[in-house]
Amino acid sequence: MLEWLVLHFCIAVAGTWLARRYAIRQALVDQPGERRSHTVATPRGGGIAIVISLLVAAAALGVRHPDQAPLMLAFGIGLLLVAGIGWVDDHRPLSPWLRLGVHVLASALFARVIGDAYDSVLVGIAAFAGTLVLTNVWNFMDGINGLAASQALIAALGLAALAGGAWSLLALALAAGCAGFLPFNFPRARIFMGDVGSGAIGFALGALCAVAGARLGDKATLVLLPVSVFLVDAGLTLLRRLLRGERWWTPHTQHAYQAWARGTGHGRVTLAYAAILLLVILLGWGVAPRDAFFIAGTTAAWYMCCAFFWLALQKKFSGAAS
Repeated sequence: MLEWLVLHFCIAVAGTWLARRYAIRQALVDQPGERRSHTVATPRGGGIAIVISLLVAAAALGVRHPDQAPLMLAFGIGLLLVAGIGWVDDHRPLSPWLRLGVHVLASALFARVIGDAYDSVLVGIAAFAGTLVLTNVWNFMDGINGLAASQALIAALGLAALAGGAWSLLALALAAGCAGFLPFNFPRARIFMGDVGSGAIGFALGALCAVAGARLGDKATLVLLPVSVFLVDAGLTLLRRLLRGERWWTPHTQHAYQAWARGTGHGRVTLAYAAILLLVILLGWGVAPRDAFFIAGTTAAWYMCCAFFWLALQKKFSGAAS
């Protein structure tokens, strides 16, 4: 286990260092602007190191666990599709609809294979929705130093306890990869994750949620807890933009974490979001032995708490939001 974690941590560290050198050489740099939360020009694309770590893990686990090989293959292909379109977009901005089309293809492929593996249309539908939604949620929420990587690290640890077998090891590889990337992105960002990383991480978390949910059966709502903080912030912000008639797919700084960061700084917000998610992971472990009805009720109650937290942040920092 220790060797597994160290391997993927080292892949991420080395890969991020190389990605930063490449980004500087190729002038892949995000400039500050009114729709961005940073104030200095910063290289992007460092998330490719996490992608490589995950691909290595999926290949190794597919070989070591032949019964999971078809699903690991579908995961790897889907991850490559999402990361690939993100990598191209990091170099030359693409139509959001083209990116969404590739995300749909990747999610549909994984959903078809997992649906067949569990002989369940419902599992396939849940996998399609989960991977597609989280791919875009992590992309939306990657806006301040360390936030997307730290949330993914903690969520992966929570899902590692739920997924079981080879998929727990894949979740740990994701956590170790994020840990290797974080020193380059927090507290000071020397490189950003980029679309190549944020979308791929979201896809990986969606796949882990799908596998864990299929394994848990009637207790599947547990998988919603590790991704709850991002889901609520992204979901409510998107809903508000839709109700306002805004172009919801365009960059903006209206998320609760962005408004809060303008008021208190990136570091405090990232650490606060991390502390909140750690608490909910502990909550999930605590209620896991209970019956499905209690777990579903607890999950619903937690999402309501997150919604009130979102409203409170938006109200307090509304003068800073744009």
